[in-house]
Amino acid sequence: MNPPDTPRRDPRPSPRPDSGRDPNPSPGPDSCPDSRPSPRPDFPPEGRTHWRRSLAVAVPALLAAGGIGSAMATGALAVGLQVQDQPVDFTTSSLYGTQYAAAVVDQPTVRPDGTAGSVRVLRMGFADGVLNGLCLSRRQQIAGATYTLLLTLGDDNPGSWEIRTRNTVLDLRNATGVLDMDGVVDLNVNGADVRTVKDAGGAFVPNPLGAPQHRFGIQARYAKFDRITGTAQDFQIPGLLTTPRLKLSVKPGSVPCPPPAAPTGTPGTP
Repeated sequence: MNPPDTPRRDPRPSPRPDSGRDPNPSPGPDSCPDSRPSPRPDFPPEGRTHWRRSLAVAVPALLAAGGIGSAMATGALAVGLQVQDQPVDFTTSSLYGTQYAAAVVDQPTVRPDGTAGSVRVLRMGFADGVLNGLCLSRRQQIAGATYTLLLTLGDDNPGSWEIRTRNTVLDLRNATGVLDMDGVVDLNVNGADVRTVKDAGGAFVPNPLGAPQHRFGIQARYAKFDRITGTAQDFQIPGLLTTPRLKLSVKPGSVPCPPPAAPTGTPGTP
C-alpha cells in the first residue's frame, strides 16, 4: 500500500505582511479609465471672480489708466485735477464761473487699434468758478473684467457751492443741463479770440482754449450751468481746486454717477 500523497510546498517565498499598505486598495487611473484626480482644495472653482484680489490689482491700474493726478492737504484737494486719455462721465448740481468761454476744437485721441485720431469737442473754460458737488465715473477693463472708478467731491448740500476752482477746462463730447449766461454775452465769435484767464501781468492770455481760427465760439462775463450730466473727453483743473471732501471708490461692473440734485439758493462770488 502506497503512502498518501504529501502536499507540495510552493518554493516561492510567502509575501511579507506590510502594515503600511491598504489591504483593499482602490483602483488607480490605469485600472479605471473613467476615474479622474479630484481637484486640489486650494484652487477656487472655475468661473468665479475673486473681487477682493482683483480690486487690489484694479485700483492702481485704474488710477494710472485714468490719468488722475492729485495732491491732498488738510483733507482738501489743493493742487489740481486732471482726467484725460479716455472719456469720463460726470454730473454736477451746478457750475458757476466768471470769464466763461467756449470754442469748438479737435481733441487728439488714440483709436482702439493704437493709431492716432481726433474727436471734435466743445471746449469750455472758466477763469474762476464754484461747483455744487461733482461726480466723475470712469470705466476700465482690467484682466478681462469691467471696473468703474468713482470720484466724488463735495458735501452733498445742494445749496453750498463748496468746490472752488481756477482755470477750469472741459472738453465736452455731450452734455445736458440748463445754461444761463449774464453780463456781456457774445455768440458765434471766432473761437481763437475768446478770453478767459490772465497772465501774471494782468493781461488776457491769447487763445486760451487753443481753438483753430474761424471756429464757433461763445464768451460771457458770467455763466451758470445747472443739473449737468455729460461726457468729457478731457477734464482739467490745473490751477487750483479745493473741496471739503473727496471720496474715491472702485466698483465692479459699469456704475454711473447718481443724477444731480437741483441746486438751491444762489452761488457766492468765485
